[in-house]
Amino acid sequence: MTSTTSKAIAARLGFVAAMTLLAFPAFGGGSAAAASDPIYDKQDVLAKVTSADGSHISRVKFFQDPTFAHGRGIALYVYSAAMNKDIPLEIQRPDDVSKPRPVLYLLNGGGGGEDGAIWQNQTNVMPWLADKKVNVVTPIGGAYSYYTDWIRPDPVLGVNEWKTFLTEELPPIINAALGTNGKNSIAGLSMSGTSVLQLPEQAPGLYESAAAYSGCAQTSDPLGQAAVRFLVEGRGRGNTDNMWGPPTDPLWRENDPVIHADKLRGVTLYISSGSGLPGKYDVGPQADPGPDGIVAQITVGGGIEAVTRVCSLNLQKRLNELDIPATYNFPPSGTHSWKYWQDDLKDSWPVISAPLGIE
Repeated sequence: MTSTTSKAIAARLGFVAAMTLLAFPAFGGGSAAAASDPIYDKQDVLAKVTSADGSHISRVKFFQDPTFAHGRGIALYVYSAAMNKDIPLEIQRPDDVSKPRPVLYLLNGGGGGEDGAIWQNQTNVMPWLADKKVNVVTPIGGAYSYYTDWIRPDPVLGVNEWKTFLTEELPPIINAALGTNGKNSIAGLSMSGTSVLQLPEQAPGLYESAAAYSGCAQTSDPLGQAAVRFLVEGRGRGNTDNMWGPPTDPLWRENDPVIHADKLRGVTLYISSGSGLPGKYDVGPQADPGPDGIVAQITVGGGIEAVTRVCSLNLQKRLNELDIPATYNFPPSGTHSWKYWQDDLKDSWPVISAPLGIE
């Protein structure tokens, strides 16, 4: 593999230390961490792992970047039959693989990670999760898709069958490839803060817990539809008619987590949103760099977060009406930005991990 090709892979996946990806160890070789993990000796087995519709692993690459997973990083490429393309996955293995471990599906925001705005780049949660006895799986892709199944291809955003991929195609492949114990959790921010509530409703029993950070749970009322159109059409230049049809189409209601909140019963839930007012990460060196960054974080990020707060309070009201318990975190300040989500993930970990049987 050439240096140029390796750097292209690093850029595509958004990994921080591109130069450390220039040497992918062979199966059965590499660092002590790699040698102690049986997955590194299973190339032939991994190549044969498929889902019912023929989705399969197309490529596997290991890397020993010490800034990611303490050298236990895997770049896994899964061919999605539903979307007819390879989906890159960023995977962090647990530090102890002496027995099967659960999976945390950790989703990115509006850009789907295609823009480099991923958990690994923007936060320190990957090293923080490194000793948590969990496989962390992050898909790279799905920009402005809401990780849902679209009714038709979009001229700009292409074919999106993300519900099918995440709930039907991917889990059996991950379970077989990583030797998991079959228990899953899901967490996401912003756009995927909606998706991580939709997916458990649409795939009952798949997830033990779900954590939604700064997501707008409602999708079918005027506020929810405006939020969806702001992202898909305003940011992604796609057409929501290709996603769920015109605003009157029943699919908008079918994909509304608030309307179908009763289907969240039995899922351990964590819901968070700031207020939109400037907080501790919106001033000084903690804020986005440059005057333009700070202004955007406070104005645009503040406005978006104010909307997600209303959505989250509406979800809380509905869950209370249904007597479905959840853990809420609604601080008096905070904008739509990564450092708050970094704190949210750490704060939500006891909620995520308890039903997985880990700490």
